[in-house]
Amino acid sequence: MSNTDRVTATYYIETAHPLEQAAGIMAGEQSAGTFVKVPGETPELQERHGARVERITELDSVASPTLPGARPPKGSTQPIYRRAEVVLSFPLENIGHSLPQLMTTVAGNLFELAPFSGLRLIDIDVPPAFAERQPGPQFGIEGTRRLSGVQGRPLVGTIIKPSVGLTPEQTADLVRTLCEAGLDFIKDDELIADPPYSPLHKRVEAAMRVINDHADKTGKKVMYAFNISGDIDDMLRHHDKVLAAGGTCIMVNLISVGLAGVVKLRRHSQLPIHGHRNGWGALTRDPALGFDYRAYQKFWRLAGADQLHVNGLRNKFCETDESVIASARECLTPIAGGQVVMPVFSSGQWAGQAPDTYAALNSVDLIYLAGGGIMAHPAGPAAGVASLREAWEAAMSGIPLAEYAHDHLALQQAIEKYGAMR
Repeated sequence: MSNTDRVTATYYIETAHPLEQAAGIMAGEQSAGTFVKVPGETPELQERHGARVERITELDSVASPTLPGARPPKGSTQPIYRRAEVVLSFPLENIGHSLPQLMTTVAGNLFELAPFSGLRLIDIDVPPAFAERQPGPQFGIEGTRRLSGVQGRPLVGTIIKPSVGLTPEQTADLVRTLCEAGLDFIKDDELIADPPYSPLHKRVEAAMRVINDHADKTGKKVMYAFNISGDIDDMLRHHDKVLAAGGTCIMVNLISVGLAGVVKLRRHSQLPIHGHRNGWGALTRDPALGFDYRAYQKFWRLAGADQLHVNGLRNKFCETDESVIASARECLTPIAGGQVVMPVFSSGQWAGQAPDTYAALNSVDLIYLAGGGIMAHPAGPAAGVASLREAWEAAMSGIPLAEYAHDHLALQQAIEKYGAMR
């Protein structure tokens, strides 16, 4: 079996056991081995279906375990916990072409194994034979730009706030304000999908009436990502409602819906899928446990997401700026020659982060979402939108914001309102 028939996964581990032994435990647990020899575990079966340890790179060591519950080797009185990067490969034949089985194979029970006081999935690589069988993004960057009519700059957008509580009519009133302000993109909050006080079909009807009227008058159709997260049958029905109303985007809460749900929706969908990553913090906040975004986002891209959240610089969450930019770069990096997807920046964004975002990412292929940075602008939402576009014009032209603000009033007012740039 050649390397093109194998899936590769890279891990960070911490263990008091010998590194070679620990890596072997991982490989056995996730393929043809178990904790005790069983009948039928022949050399031929192991050769065909066993995972292989491809590389072990030792890093450093610590005197105490990072995570609770780890068991050192029997008889060990002063164990040393060594850290390493481990690369395993798995036969594609074990997985078939199932995304849920891919996740089960490269993650599964690994995080619970007692020999480990740290274990984190860093990255995965799949062969073209696997990637080609997955739905993948249908629209990606090119399709998002075509449907939004925005070229050569980021899409500027916002989130419907308050997150919950607005009726369909109140939502439509806010959408009217946002359309008139000149936004490119609007999205539901992840907390609202199809609640009794704002049924999805009524929210779609009310909001799209405003968006379509605005498009008829101006020639610009604002992209609205309606949150259709729910049971699979409901999602398919809600997608059809958005499509019939003239909508150009749908949104799903990725972890809540699951890989199989996103795959089913993608195979049905005629609209871009906006992937919200809420809940991801539980998988990544401890650096010794869970998933890196490098691995996490690949599952959802293969499943068919066209746009993926990556947080934002100087955000309200715990994620560092370096991590945010690394996540966005991953979205712009092809998987096995396939499409790239549009990274979505959000959380505490205003005009001030545009230069740093552009300098670090060196791309304008992104959606830039701001809430207070638009709605709380002292001259109103239209000036908030203008300030963001002016900030990106300055960034793309290599002109400092303070200098560009001299003859761009909305940007100047934003700087005065939100404080000095860092």
